[in-house]
Amino acid sequence: MRKFLLLLGILLISCTNAFGAKIPEAVKSYILEKVPQADIRFDGVIIFPDNTIYLPLYPSLFSDITSLKIKETYPANKDLKQEPDIIIFNNDFVLMKVLTDGQGHRTVLHQTTPPLQVRTGLLPQDMLVPSGLIIPENIKGIIGNLKIDIKNEDIIKVENKDSYEQFLAEGEPSVPQTLISQLKDKVLYVSTNYSKNIQVVEPAKAVPSYSLAQKSIPVDIKAVNNGKFLLITSYDRPFIDIVSVADARFIKQINLTSNPAEILLDEGNKKAYITSPEASTIFVLDLETMSLIQKIKINGYCEKLLLAEDKLFYVDKLKNEIWAIELKKDYELKDIGRFPNVSALAFADNKLYISSRTKSRIAVIDYTTFGLITEFTTVNKPLAMLLHNKVLYVLGAENNTIQRIDTSTDKVIGSIELGTGGFSSGFHRINNTSLAVVTDLKKNAYSVVDLSKNKLLKTYILNVPIKDVVITNKVELFE
Repeated sequence: MRKFLLLLGILLISCTNAFGAKIPEAVKSYILEKVPQADIRFDGVIIFPDNTIYLPLYPSLFSDITSLKIKETYPANKDLKQEPDIIIFNNDFVLMKVLTDGQGHRTVLHQTTPPLQVRTGLLPQDMLVPSGLIIPENIKGIIGNLKIDIKNEDIIKVENKDSYEQFLAEGEPSVPQTLISQLKDKVLYVSTNYSKNIQVVEPAKAVPSYSLAQKSIPVDIKAVNNGKFLLITSYDRPFIDIVSVADARFIKQINLTSNPAEILLDEGNKKAYITSPEASTIFVLDLETMSLIQKIKINGYCEKLLLAEDKLFYVDKLKNEIWAIELKKDYELKDIGRFPNVSALAFADNKLYISSRTKSRIAVIDYTTFGLITEFTTVNKPLAMLLHNKVLYVLGAENNTIQRIDTSTDKVIGSIELGTGGFSSGFHRINNTSLAVVTDLKKNAYSVVDLSKNKLLKTYILNVPIKDVVITNKVELFE
């Protein structure tokens, strides 16, 4: 096994884009102190827990203040928790509540003589405007160059009855599937190889509730910010699409100049890594501002991305070569060696676990010396590996078995039988839980496994061909 070090080329991407007009820290702190569950979205929109929406107006010049407080409200003498229609802070920053007029249109408070701070304020110029918003004529100046769609043309929600997709089932099975408590308040986003659309499914249901129309068949989907946004890469599209789930709308499109593929989340550091194999590049996305902050040039056609202990691992698909990027050591690139038909990577206790799909074996490599520690037979056609509490879980695609390996001894300590009789196609963690979901391509089923209890909780059948599924927190849609 050969070993050499290579200094990685890094291109920092300028973040001067006006998209993420940040709420001033003093205002942000004030809002979160008064309404701790408020969501201050990266484009500037503020959403309260009851789905009340406030739009921010930035003054042309902030007033000097010693401490932030509310200067004026409409109606008068209201505090933030009472959700007044207009809030003017003493630094001249303004919050305008989104209201509904008599015809059901979204608007803001119409005043015969609006205060100066409202008349001269400006909305963030790349804000996702609530669909159908109508601004009163006498304050149209707050729009600037911002596009406002009053016809809801960018809504991507597609009702089943309006869908052209022939594979959608007409009804639920005759025997209802019971909902397990672990999936309460969750939702599924299902991609297929038969449609561009993402199917939105309630847990324990077989038929999608509706779908989210896409421009191409998705390659990868990840849910971020407690399920409020979806990051999507698609075939033959050099973009990352960002969908706001509550709005059922595209909120942003990021041009990468080359086609992206896998998305790997590092939510602890509020980043996402996106591979572009054809460009030998890994893009880094800031999840707070939803903007690109880095472009990492690498060797080879990268896939099977793994983040572990400040190291980013990937496989060069064309050469079956494994590489490691030391994120905290000037992005040093290390060649770990070549292995046949790598299906998955895992890392624990300074050891890299490499599964071979065709040989049904796992090699364990010492990361310090790059020497082989051990090698052993595993489940047939190992597809994916997950690490939880120092136990490595290896999914076998052919026999629907999850093998358990103690990483302190590298010995097999048991297995979890799925019993679907199909062919497993995916193995993913459900964010912020000890749960994992296994998809079955042949049976159109998904199984929920509790990794802490080492047991299968439930298998559900879908009336949709499953390519992949994301299970995340359910977000209430704006009506």
